[in-house]
Amino acid sequence: MAEEVREPDATALDEVVTFTSELIRIDTTNRGGGDCRERPAAEYVAERLAAAGIEPTLLERTTGRTNVVARIPGTDPTAPALLVHGHLDVVPADPAEWTVHPFSGEVRDGLVWGRGAVDMKNMDAMVLAVVRSWARQGVRPRRDVVLAYTADEEDSAADGSGFLADRHAALFEGCTEGISESGAFSFHPEPGTTLYPIAAGERGTAWLKLTAHGRAGHGSKVNTANAVTRLAAAVARIGAHTWPVRLTTTVRAALTELAALYGIEIDTHAPDFDTDLLLDKLGPAAALVAPTVRNSANPTMLEAGYKVNVIPGAAVAYVDGRMLPGAEEEFAETMDLLTGPDVEWEFHHREVPLEAPVDSPTFARLRAAVERFDPDGHVVPFTMSGGTDAKQFSRLGITGYGFSPLKLPPDLDYAALFHGVDERVPVDALHFGVRVLDHYLKTA
Repeated sequence: MAEEVREPDATALDEVVTFTSELIRIDTTNRGGGDCRERPAAEYVAERLAAAGIEPTLLERTTGRTNVVARIPGTDPTAPALLVHGHLDVVPADPAEWTVHPFSGEVRDGLVWGRGAVDMKNMDAMVLAVVRSWARQGVRPRRDVVLAYTADEEDSAADGSGFLADRHAALFEGCTEGISESGAFSFHPEPGTTLYPIAAGERGTAWLKLTAHGRAGHGSKVNTANAVTRLAAAVARIGAHTWPVRLTTTVRAALTELAALYGIEIDTHAPDFDTDLLLDKLGPAAALVAPTVRNSANPTMLEAGYKVNVIPGAAVAYVDGRMLPGAEEEFAETMDLLTGPDVEWEFHHREVPLEAPVDSPTFARLRAAVERFDPDGHVVPFTMSGGTDAKQFSRLGITGYGFSPLKLPPDLDYAALFHGVDERVPVDALHFGVRVLDHYLKTA
């Protein structure tokens, strides 16, 4: 006889929608360079935790850049603690491009609209709704659960998780594992197939600053030491470079499980294994893996000159680079070659790549929690192409997984909504997430 599923109370299902909507209405746009103020959202969360008898601690490195940390004691004092973290800041949004105002938090046609609906005020709201439901029902998790609502994830995390890890490590004492954004959302590569990718790795962040020096002069004169030309050539080489395939443990596991699902026999360790050929065979499902079989480097910003008829003595570019676990040295050596002798490069911002075990009891419990509420879904491990606050918390020895469960309709392109226009999340998906998180966090 199947074990009875104990649902969170009905109030939690109402609250998750209200909290998502109201958090969206609090404009926490992070424009970079310190231009953000998360404090109103942090106070919103803290007030609702306190009302449930959960004592919040508010912490700032910079005025207005507020983080919230709270600990919920578990029933087993010998069990390691679990960190559940989510960021409060969001990327900019231009209202002129949106169907609804990005900070309206409007609930329309069964969807909550606005910036942060998927990245990641939805997860913030789901966790808040779950722990408040526990307080009403007198429920305690098995292990201590530490909640962290952070600032500054959408920039450098210096005012957020970086600050917490470096200056307030004691608040995370005993935490060995953590869960956060970008995993356990449903993905429909084809009709009748539902995948739930759970993140067990992240590529490292390598934001680069390139500087070319040359000979300043008049724009009408021949100049063989033109800084702009030198920089442009380096940027073009970087943009055109094809990086070699480098398969990590997590990516191998993802390819193996996806191939088995589609009836394709593979051996990722075979000398003649062709990763790109397999990706072609996987069709739309390959989108989960394709960005993470290689390092990458994309030029994103250029700065040069001050007048059209003056050749400047220097020119600057910025590159968004991402490094796979174990491929950091190769990344640096390749950048040396691509930039050449006339262009210097340095890390403008750097964070480590991460990898978490997919054969662990934790991953098995995460898988089971999702499949309990969607038995027809298929959980697969994957590596995030970008990064999260898990990088900073890894300094404390915390192994991170991407787990913010949502059951989405096939016609909603979840990946495109991250930092995209008309960001929105279905109410039903929030309810699914509350149920899955409630079950997992109580039994983890």
